Amino acid sequence: MSVLPASIVSDAVRSDVARWRAAFDAAQPFRHVVIDDFLATDFAHALLTEFPRFEAGNSVGDDGRPGGKSVLEKVTSIGPSYRHLDEVIQRRDFLDFIGAITGIDGLLYDPFYLGGGTHENRDGQSLQAHIDFNYHPSERWHRRLNLIVYLNAGWQDDWGGRLELFRDPYVDRAPTQRIAPVFNRCVIFETTEHSWHGFERIVLPPEVSGRSRKSVALYFYSHERPASETAGKHSTHYVDAQLPERFVEGRVLDAIDIATLHTLIAHRDGQLQRLYAENASLLQAQERGFTGQLLYLLKRAYVRFRR
Repeated sequence: MSVLPASIVSDAVRSDVARWRAAFDAAQPFRHVVIDDFLATDFAHALLTEFPRFEAGNSVGDDGRPGGKSVLEKVTSIGPSYRHLDEVIQRRDFLDFIGAITGIDGLLYDPFYLGGGTHENRDGQSLQAHIDFNYHPSERWHRRLNLIVYLNAGWQDDWGGRLELFRDPYVDRAPTQRIAPVFNRCVIFETTEHSWHGFERIVLPPEVSGRSRKSVALYFYSHERPASETAGKHSTHYVDAQLPERFVEGRVLDAIDIATLHTLIAHRDGQLQRLYAENASLLQAQERGFTGQLLYLLKRAYVRFRR
């Protein structure tokens, strides 16, 4: 068995912090940096070799049904390389290294990997533009950074699956940046109220249809953040894609156009169903217990008073 490296990050990357910090600060549409050959080469290959089977993760989507995305948060259960990854990323020297690249001090490691861990997406999957939940679900920590390492050898641009960064998906038809998920490429980006991101639909040719888009996602937090960046607690906020620019008056729709329209409508229907379900759940919770009874009596009295 190979010896696991003391530092999982490659020597070349660790020696060039000033370069990564400058790129992070200058990036658009929000602060981020793309670093190729991020991990020590042998360690990156070990992570790919040990990458869990799709069936080992959670593939149940927001709609409660199995889908084409699998997430495994319990990374320490995967194998020795993932246990080593877990050991290293919680060390103060690693957290300070990422802090030096991003200018964010006092970063915290998430031992629960909530939402993170290994991510695997199959052919046909995409991810709507969104901003992430802004507080740790169980701790009073501010979410500050996403760090993603891709593990896809030989990935081609025309296979889709590129990470997309948006200025404003409510307005923009196309992202400002598209980043291919190639092997050992790391993307670090700040999570704020305007760090809109997702990834385009994976469209694999028949000869590689059994492949998938693999990554390791790590999220980092802090106890405090600047007041100007602080917002009320919220969950992940999704935005459905705008109509592509090719949809103009007089265009004759082809099969790809029709499929695009069906996908966009399905996404919007799914989003509405989730929102209505969440609203119903909140209303029902509000009605239960002493507080619910008190609210009921107050609303009843108010309506009768108005009459």
